[in-house]
Amino acid sequence: MTYSDSPEQTFDLRSFDSGHGRLAYLDAGTGEPLVLLHGGLLDRRSWADQLPALLPEYRVIAPDTRGHGASDNAGRPFRPADDLADLLRHLGLGPVTVIGLSMGGTIALDLALEHPELVRALVISGNGTSESEFTDPWLGELAAHQTAALAEGDAEAWLDSFTSLASGPHRRLDEVDPEVVRRLKEMTRSTVAKHTPDEPQYLVPVTDTWKRLTGITVPLLAINGGIDSVDHINLAERVVRTVVEGRAVIVEGTGHYPNMERPEEFNSHLLGFLRTLPTLRG
Repeated sequence: MTYSDSPEQTFDLRSFDSGHGRLAYLDAGTGEPLVLLHGGLLDRRSWADQLPALLPEYRVIAPDTRGHGASDNAGRPFRPADDLADLLRHLGLGPVTVIGLSMGGTIALDLALEHPELVRALVISGNGTSESEFTDPWLGELAAHQTAALAEGDAEAWLDSFTSLASGPHRRLDEVDPEVVRRLKEMTRSTVAKHTPDEPQYLVPVTDTWKRLTGITVPLLAINGGIDSVDHINLAERVVRTVVEGRAVIVEGTGHYPNMERPEEFNSHLLGFLRTLPTLRG
């Protein structure tokens, strides 16, 4: 059973009619529910290496965020946290533990702010809130490279630059496991192909997120890559310091995707945290 490539080959991919497009999600296993939220331009397959560790004990729901993977694009204003809340209510679930990386972590925090009754615990990785500002010069260089590549019509150069988030500022992309790089590029290509440069921006932000973090009282763990951008690490640690019950751990030697580079270590931290949570009674 190959989890590290295409989990949908093993588990049926389901969909939910949101009222303005269908949202795809993986729903597998039994037990207490966990929700896995992928990073920007990726999809549910980024969590493939977590499935073997989680499914023996938990029910795993891994959606494709609107406009990503197999989910429909937006046709009107939307908030990803509201999409997720609609999906959880459709499934009759809540409160659940929500695990998100990068963009997925910001959605997890937004869900806790906007729909707190649906969240019992949070795990984030390499992210602050959805209103984070970035000042790391390395991230600025990446953004400049991507802009230049787009202006030149060089799709592969843009893809290499975006995927360099995996390496972080202290390595070259060719120093990252080639299979991890291949998977990241495959997911990114799939999502980018769904969009056009001139389509409207329908994403609606959640507001006052940093000020409202003190209202998050559920347990929160940040699992950060040790050689990720300083912004990504610092923002996640700011979240940890601001919520009522937060702590952080590091997966050394990994960039922005520690769950893909060192899944055994990431899974160990994740399972250790999950096993500290009170058992749900129902």
